[in-house]
Amino acid sequence: MLPFYMKETGKYGRGIFAARDIKKDELIEVSPVIVSPKDEWKYLKKTVLYYYSFHWGKKDTAIALGYGSLFNHSYTPNITFSNNKKNLSIDFYAIVDIKEGEELTINYNGEPEDTSRLWFDVI
Repeated sequence: MLPFYMKETGKYGRGIFAARDIKKDELIEVSPVIVSPKDEWKYLKKTVLYYYSFHWGKKDTAIALGYGSLFNHSYTPNITFSNNKKNLSIDFYAIVDIKEGEELTINYNGEPEDTSRLWFDVI
């Protein structure tokens, strides 16, 4: 059974929520990716997939499948992610203990403590 479930947040669309208590450093999700080479970015950024893309290395982009593209942003996230190039996946880990029912969030800037401005207004 997955340690999370998806539901409407009531504020900003779908979100992912803890189905049980999750311990710090626990692997939560392994999302396979489709890698888009840097020369395809000019096309990808004109599509809705732009909003679901992750940096993959220095110039390429990846689209996370599974639940990976559904985690909402927070400047105080409770999970983080790393590119697993060997497995062609993005792996999501808890960075704090998370209680059942809490929303699972990542920092879209990549690093949990990065407070750089995003391409949208943060709620």
